Amino acid sequence: MLDFIIKRLLQVILVVFLALTAVFFLIRLSGDPTALFLPPDAPREQIEEYRELLGFNRPMHEQYTDFMANAVQGDFGQSLRSQEDALQLVIDRLPATFQLAITALILSLVIAIPLGVLSAYKRNSIFDRIGVGITVLGQAVPNFWLGLILIFFFAAQLKILPTGGGGTWVHLILPTITLATYSIARFTRFTRSSMLDILRKDYIRTAKASGVPTIPLVSRYALKNSLIPIITLVALDLGTLLGGAVITEVVFAWPGIGRLLMQSLMNRDFPIVLAAVFIIALIYAIINFIADILYAYVNPQIRVK
Repeated sequence: MLDFIIKRLLQVILVVFLALTAVFFLIRLSGDPTALFLPPDAPREQIEEYRELLGFNRPMHEQYTDFMANAVQGDFGQSLRSQEDALQLVIDRLPATFQLAITALILSLVIAIPLGVLSAYKRNSIFDRIGVGITVLGQAVPNFWLGLILIFFFAAQLKILPTGGGGTWVHLILPTITLATYSIARFTRFTRSSMLDILRKDYIRTAKASGVPTIPLVSRYALKNSLIPIITLVALDLGTLLGGAVITEVVFAWPGIGRLLMQSLMNRDFPIVLAAVFIIALIYAIINFIADILYAYVNPQIRVK
């Protein structure tokens, strides 16, 4: 088990390293950011001095080496626009992103698991068709489009919910629904599939023939045994929700990491972009690491892979 943990921990480090490396070179393709932080009529000499001050006049490999050396120590530099610590700016936005992602995850589970169970138990019924329809529709609709539609109806037309922003639970409603839609469809499909496999087992048929009532049969025997793969999916989906929150935060002006990341990309604020990618990649990798460890603990066969 210790070898398995060490192997997965090395994979976490590799994922974060590759993510930072890829983004470091990709954002350089957007161009030199120095012109954005100086007056339009700034003389060439002033631009060159500013580039030298920021280190952008140095060879790319030297910039990369210095960046990685500082990043290992938790130093991502200062924001080019606000001159504040980049990593701290990202960490300050982390609670809002977690609030949105966890709320969306809870909503997904509350809707998807009962719907998936009902769809499996009432297979080929109207309930099953509704469940399958929600699954297909939820996975097909893009988050940004759904968010705009919700804003149009509930904020612009009905005027019962705010168009965006943060601060109160009311501001959380539309972003949560938007972010949770895909997860609801995914969890419903997975729960239905897992329940169908369990309901075909001999012990379920025996329990049903013995006169076990429907609710205990489904909750105690079927659902309980189908939860292990669902729990694994939930752990992995939390990382997906954190990543998917970027678009949702932009649509609803939610004050999280995703919105900060997009603003920084538009402004070419490289330190904040890299700090945000580091936090997102680290969280996603750690969540997957914990899921792998828990799954290996439950199923020892996984450890040999």
